[in-house]
Order: sequence, then C-alpha cells, then structure tokens
Amino acid sequence: MTRALAIIVVNYASSALLAENLARTVADVRPARVVVVDNLSNAREREAVRSLAEESGWDLLEPDANLGFGGGMNLGADRALERGCEDLLLLNPDATISADAVRVLQERAARERMRAFAPTVLDGSGRVWFDGADVYLSDGRTMGVRKRGLRPGDDRWEWLSGACLLIPDELWRATGGFDEEYFLYWEDVDFSRRVIAAGGDLEVVGEATAVHDEGGTQGRDPSSRAKSEGYYYYNIRNRLLFAAKHLDDDGLRRWRRGAWASAKEVLLRGGRRQFLRPWGPLGAAYRGVRDGRRLSITNRRALRSPAAGVSDRRYSAKRDVTAADDGQGEA
Repeated sequence: MTRALAIIVVNYASSALLAENLARTVADVRPARVVVVDNLSNAREREAVRSLAEESGWDLLEPDANLGFGGGMNLGADRALERGCEDLLLLNPDATISADAVRVLQERAARERMRAFAPTVLDGSGRVWFDGADVYLSDGRTMGVRKRGLRPGDDRWEWLSGACLLIPDELWRATGGFDEEYFLYWEDVDFSRRVIAAGGDLEVVGEATAVHDEGGTQGRDPSSRAKSEGYYYYNIRNRLLFAAKHLDDDGLRRWRRGAWASAKEVLLRGGRRQFLRPWGPLGAAYRGVRDGRRLSITNRRALRSPAAGVSDRRYSAKRDVTAADDGQGEA
C-alpha cells in the first residue's frame, strides 16, 4: 500500500519556478499534501507565493526570516508529519519529477523505512547532473561516483543531494532532520552521514529520474558558469564545519591546512571570466575560510564539552552577518 506522500519545497524569491515546476509535478504526482516554506525575501515575493498557494491548495508556511535550506525543510517536514504524511519528498523549486519516478521511490521506501532514496537527476539538456556523490576524507573534495577511478583507494563517504530526496518518516525522526548551522550547502552531506550514524542507508535509484535546472534558484543566466557570492561563502565555510562535526582531530587539521586550496577549487567552478572583477568572489572566499576556521574550533570545543549532544540545533541557527543573503541550494 502506498504511504501518504508530502512534497516539501523551500522557496526563496523563486515563485515563478514554483508556478512552473512545482505545479507541474503536483498535477502529475498528486501527493497527499504539498508544503511550501517561503523563506522571507521581500513583500512582493511573499504575496506572490501566498496567492499561488491559495490557488493551488498548498500548505504555506511563512517564517518571518530566512531560515536557510535546512531550517526551511525542517519546518516543512514537521508540518507534513503533523498532518499524517509518511513519505517526505524534498524537492528544489528548480526541479521536477514524474509520478512514475515517485512511484518507484515509494515502492523502495515501503520495504526500507530506514533508507534515504534519491533518483538519478538530469539537467535541462538531459545529461546526468547527479547519480551519487562522494566526499573524500583526505581533503574534503566532493566528486560524483563516476569519478571514483580518479582516486582509487582513497577513503570516501557517499552522500545524496537534497535537490530531490525521498525520506521515510521513521528515518527522518531517527536523524532529527537537517542541521541548521550549515544554513546553505553541505547540509545534505551532513544529513547523509547522520543517516548512516542512525543505522540507516543511502540509495540512488537508477530507474527513477528527476530534472534539475541548476542555478534557477540563484537567479542567474543558466548559460553562465559564474556562481553567487553566497555559493562560494557557504561551500567554503561549511566544508570546515562538516570536518569539525564528523572527522577526528587529524582529519580536521588536514582539512584546515587545505582550506585555501579547497577555496580555489570552489572558486574555479564559476570559471575564470569572473576574475575580471574579482573582489566579490575573492571576498566571499576569504570570509568563508575565516568563518569556517572559527566555526570548526567552536564546534570541536562544543563536542568535547560534557553537555555535547544535549542541545537541539534545529531552528536555532543564527545568520552570520558577513554572509550574502542568497537563497537555498545544496553542496
């Protein structure tokens, strides 16, 4: 028997994408409930999302601040579980998935309630955008599973993208949802590790596919490789935050020593043309390394304290005033 499904989407200044992508997915999938969390961007966007939700019959949650990706998903998942939903389909505003693909994911989830499931995700041109990924423990580099041959024998942890992810309710409750301290990027890498720590498992379901228009939520021309300052800042910062939460002391020191080399790799994802006007990207990288090192120290100290593990990090993360207020995304 198919379990009650909720589609959960976190919005940030992306009402046009909801009208196009989410509406199409909902019309095909027909879930038991749709929950949209509108992270506050501006009054006009809030009103647009409100009108769309009313017309479509979606549950709309309106926090009075930007909670980030993880915070928004936690809020939406709580609403879905309160309403009796048992399967949670987390979906980006710039992603779509068909009813057939969802059916395949739910059939797997019916048998494995302590496993998170991701479809193969294609980009708008039909090329594979995600079919599994690894984070390498030697330096924190993230790469697709198809590139494992480039680093044979290297220790790695697999992770699933939060762009489209089906999570059974048992697993969600066992993990406690997303760690909101990340705010944006790497929270899905962290969540994947906590799935394993909770006794769960991860699976990419090749028979199910979704489509992801990467960069749609960042409001930039999809033909451009340039990334936002928020992308650079949080990817660079959160790599060190992840290390503090999940690696031993030697691993954390190794990742801290490689912070600038990693920052360069992240910056180059946006191409070289952006360096004609370099101050924005370079400033974001500097702040990311600085704040990542600071957070790695404070988190490691907290983990060593007698009260470690007692506090609930959900809905408690504070924005860093040096960071760009830049929407949601994944690692």
